[in-house]
Amino acid sequence: MNKSNAKKNQEKYKFIDLFAGIGGTRIALERAGAECVFSSEWDTSCRKTYIENFSETPKGDITKIKVSEIPYFDILVAGFPCQPFSSFGEREGFKHVEGTLFYDIARILNGKKPSAFLLENVPGLLNHDNGKTFTEMLRILKELGYFVFTDVLDAKDFGTPQKRKRVFFVGFHNIISPDGIDFKFPKGSRKKVYISHFVEEGIKGYSISKHLQKTYIFKVDDGNPEIINKESKIQVKTLVASYHKIQRLTGTFVKDGETGLRLLTENECKAIMGFPLDFKVPVSRTQMYRQFGNSVAIPVVEAIAKGIINKFKEFNNE
Repeated sequence: MNKSNAKKNQEKYKFIDLFAGIGGTRIALERAGAECVFSSEWDTSCRKTYIENFSETPKGDITKIKVSEIPYFDILVAGFPCQPFSSFGEREGFKHVEGTLFYDIARILNGKKPSAFLLENVPGLLNHDNGKTFTEMLRILKELGYFVFTDVLDAKDFGTPQKRKRVFFVGFHNIISPDGIDFKFPKGSRKKVYISHFVEEGIKGYSISKHLQKTYIFKVDDGNPEIINKESKIQVKTLVASYHKIQRLTGTFVKDGETGLRLLTENECKAIMGFPLDFKVPVSRTQMYRQFGNSVAIPVVEAIAKGIINKFKEFNNE
């Protein structure tokens, strides 16, 4: 590995946390042994949670942050939003994505040329605009000098009681190894972790009204929504940001509470996403569901991050 882009074995590799949300990617990278040197998040509610847990205020709107304001780092990490990239495919070169948030990732990669990056998005990105968006992203990242690897991983294979598929991009700058790099995504484990281990009982305050159950939740006998209790040997549906809207097709609810049916608790959400129990949630319940639903499954990102750092060590002969 080029010494200008590498850390000696007694130092931690540094990363920046873009589109940081509430810090799920930060926890994952820190668990993997890296050090956060910069973060960015524009949402005020997410910033409140981030500050509470990391005693650090993320920088705001990434589109307004100059490359020169960002300190040296080894790994760029970003769970970036997937907008309708209407301009994709119209022109050559990474500059044609200007006006999208992906442009800001490309802009920083081009300006700082870090050794590696780790990006996360929803699997729907693969099929956006008949696959043209994904293909163009890969071409742009390669144009910036990176060997790029992609895969779809499911949180259920990494010790979480949730089915949650996400597409991940990992890139290594060709300055590390001009002839190419062999990187393999982690496979996880066949051992399943079930929601039954984390369901709480006798919970008050999260109940779904009898009226809503009768008129909406159980209006059709079609197996929806997913109902769980401490005996449920399953991995639940993906926790979505709109969970607070109590949607019968996407929701998972618990047989418990004052009315016999309730929403997931804070601790259950933490378990589903792989967050530690001592993670602080200083926002409303609606914001809590939105924040966890938009976050990453920490164990998946941690496993990928360890693979990246191990590859660094391999090239550094550590």
